[in-house]
Amino acid sequence: MKKLVFSALLVLQSVLVLAQNAGSIKAKVVDSKTQKPLQNVVAAVQNLNLTSVTNVAGEFVIKNVPAGNQILLVKTAGYKDQLFSLEVSQNQTLDIGVVVLEEDITTEQQLSLVSITDNDLGDDNSGSESTSGLLQASRDAFQQAAAFNWGQARFRVRGLDNEYSTTMINGVVMNKIYDGRPQWSNWGGLNDATRNQEFTMGSAPSDYTFGGILGTQEINTRASIYRRGNRVSFAGTNTNYNGRLMGTVASGMRNDGWAYVISASRRFSVDDAAYFDGTTYNANSFFASVEKRLSSNNTLNFTSIYAVNRRGKNSPNTKEVTDLTSETYNSYWGWQNGEKRNSRIKEIEEPIFILSDYWKISSKTNLNLNLSYQFGKVGNSRIDYQGVNNPDPTYYRNLPSYFTSLYENDPATVQLTNPSAYLPGGLGGIPTPDLIGASNAAFLTNPQIDWEKMYRANELANNAGEGAKYILYEDRTDDRQWNANAILSSQIADNIVMNAGGYFTKLKSHNFKNLLDLLGGNYFTDITLFGSGNQQQTDLNNPNKQVEVGDTFGYNYNLYATKYDIFTQFKFTYKKVDFYLGQSFSRSEYEREGLYKNGYYATNSLGYSGKKTFDNFGFKGGLTYKITGKHFITFNGVYMSKAPSLRNTYNNARVNNNVTNGVSNETVTSADLSFIINSPKLKTRLTAFFTRIQDQTETAFFYGDGAGIDDATTELNEANSFVAQTVTGLEKRNMGVEFGLEYPITSTLKATAAATYGEYIYANNPNLSVSIDRLASETNIAPFLDYGVAHIKNYKQAGMPQAAASFGLEYRDPKFWWIGANVNYLANNYVSIAPITRTDRFYIDPASVNGSSFSEATQERGDALLKQEKFDNFTLVNLTGGKSWKIGSQTLGFFASINNVFDVTYKTGGFEQARNSNYRELNQDVSSGTPAFAPKYFYGYGRTYFVNLYINF
Repeated sequence: MKKLVFSALLVLQSVLVLAQNAGSIKAKVVDSKTQKPLQNVVAAVQNLNLTSVTNVAGEFVIKNVPAGNQILLVKTAGYKDQLFSLEVSQNQTLDIGVVVLEEDITTEQQLSLVSITDNDLGDDNSGSESTSGLLQASRDAFQQAAAFNWGQARFRVRGLDNEYSTTMINGVVMNKIYDGRPQWSNWGGLNDATRNQEFTMGSAPSDYTFGGILGTQEINTRASIYRRGNRVSFAGTNTNYNGRLMGTVASGMRNDGWAYVISASRRFSVDDAAYFDGTTYNANSFFASVEKRLSSNNTLNFTSIYAVNRRGKNSPNTKEVTDLTSETYNSYWGWQNGEKRNSRIKEIEEPIFILSDYWKISSKTNLNLNLSYQFGKVGNSRIDYQGVNNPDPTYYRNLPSYFTSLYENDPATVQLTNPSAYLPGGLGGIPTPDLIGASNAAFLTNPQIDWEKMYRANELANNAGEGAKYILYEDRTDDRQWNANAILSSQIADNIVMNAGGYFTKLKSHNFKNLLDLLGGNYFTDITLFGSGNQQQTDLNNPNKQVEVGDTFGYNYNLYATKYDIFTQFKFTYKKVDFYLGQSFSRSEYEREGLYKNGYYATNSLGYSGKKTFDNFGFKGGLTYKITGKHFITFNGVYMSKAPSLRNTYNNARVNNNVTNGVSNETVTSADLSFIINSPKLKTRLTAFFTRIQDQTETAFFYGDGAGIDDATTELNEANSFVAQTVTGLEKRNMGVEFGLEYPITSTLKATAAATYGEYIYANNPNLSVSIDRLASETNIAPFLDYGVAHIKNYKQAGMPQAAASFGLEYRDPKFWWIGANVNYLANNYVSIAPITRTDRFYIDPASVNGSSFSEATQERGDALLKQEKFDNFTLVNLTGGKSWKIGSQTLGFFASINNVFDVTYKTGGFEQARNSNYRELNQDVSSGTPAFAPKYFYGYGRTYFVNLYINF
């Protein structure tokens, strides 16, 4: 007992001594233009667990600050962070006077950023693949360059897809269960409403979730944290839309305990002013958040977000098509009644409702409870057809290359005419180019969709009493999702903070074909002309169904998902070292319910598939070593498993209940090590990173010309050939370095620099299989054709530059105008390879009885054919500027930017076409000099502008 009392007295004495050796810091924070006090500004002493928030008068006090040199950080959304190097004296209060915060111009840059990320909408019903939207909340110099300077080139931080990040609104995860990615368009156009953000980089600790390896973005829409005032803005641009109107009203916390925020915007394109031809754009967004203070320790907040986005897409094109037209050519549109009509429209309408309770249990413990509901639709339109020619103007038979890449492949004729074609190094056939046919190719006379021709074909079908030959339909996904969670934060000791959370998600996803337009026809017969007999029926319970506008047809099924997540995290703060430990557990339960009895899968398509369950764990930790108050070394490491997405679990969900053969949890290992300087004069970070992703599953879907299994004797109905290719056991390795620097040369001139060099490769040879419907039967309900190992080890991951560098200068005048310029170099971007051509089957002659290889095949030629294409490196120069004026109590300003000043042409991505899946077909096609199935490419924007005018009042 005496020992216990003595120990307690010793601890108490230590605490009293510490308190006696401590001082305080106080200040008042004001806006640089209005000189009005700013409320809810965060003031924190770096490397210590000491923070304060300004009151209505803009004042803050931080007590119990250890005596000595300290770094004070003052920050709030919409303003530049301020760092102060201070000398704190014991038992004294250091009054640093008035802290003036300047408007952060990156909040205006975010407006132009979203006009780019909106254009990243995929060709299926998944979310965006760009990571630039994730990074806009970060103030790190490297992350800023990645978002604002490199985002237009589809740069991905550390080579990672944003399914490895976590995006949250008020603690509710916004990543879709279908593919793991956030759908940015769900809150697109609401920049004012979503600018209160917190970002943690990589696997660094977040107060809200265990997170992923790419970072965590928390968007806070709590009404009371918005600064009181009103804002109206108008923007003009020539990217994927041309104009935007936005207005926002924020009340701040009123005396009666209520606070509200209302924001709305409209984005639109005018005629043909968008950058890519025929890409229409029409989006309306609305946001409302209301908060009620129930007591001094408890508030209730309700947020609603409703964003409708309707956008015409642009096509990837081969070099041949681009050479005949331009980089802005788009094959998806055609003229109808004097107006451009796009056949590929993506429409998103998924409102979000979130109810949040913020409870301050004690001065050291806070509990946040959230309940959310999201529902709505995502649709991707396209043309379907039966018994007629493909309407796509870039369909291979419509292009000159089809006629100039013809070969005579009859063995008897080849043996008689040129037997050396079968010798090693030969072509396995005789070139027979049709130059007259090439000069008369349909594309040369009509490079756009011919809507009138399709209407005429349907009119003839009506006269003959037949169904429509052409229709416009959409692949629809209607989701209904509930989320509930509890997030706890508690300071359990002076130097220990605990974060914990529990999450529950319930999803029902209805997927179906929806008929949009009969294009003048009377009805459409819901069958496929592939197969025979019952195989042609999409629903055996409704054979030969005649469908009209608004009807469901083709495929119809539900996907169900239930997900549970829990995490705990402990953060420890000491004088020289901070460290944290985190752990998580999650369970994902998936199930498919078929609503149609498919003709190919009569016994395995209707009804429930049975649940598939995936359990996963995660462990992470890290530390910060404080060399000085301004110099740090940080380390973060994580080992975790991750459930496959719904998309990859049911690889052919449109027609059957089969679970992807070989699908399993991913295993993710990641680490980074950084040296950081964070001082009032210099901010810099140098990081080395490593990530390994194992046992990944990737599913690719093809229409028509995929895997060489469509009907090569006809061009009819090939769009109905839906092929699912699955790669399992895939391993990726991403490693590299990244650097960012910010340095004020003078009080008005600032320099920034950023660079990264990475190596993002496939680290093994995974297994590849193809689901082929025509092989299905009552005894073969899982018709997977196993292609064996795909030899893709050491091939580069595609879709992003693997090296980038940026240098910028920004001049900010005391009279509130500024101008900036940056030059950016992006390199090492590669085409996406077709794994099916890297299997052993590539060399096997399908006509041989014993499965022998093509006699003309050589390893040297095979390596040349399969060499991964590297895109040209390029340099982009961007200019930005702005000015603001204070007129009475109002602030008027504008922001302007010109991206890609010198109108550089560059590729942002591309993919190999998989139709020529064997050596002879690919060798002949490439050797023709005008390949009919060359890779298709996406191009970035040329010179574009963005101008935003705003008034705050």
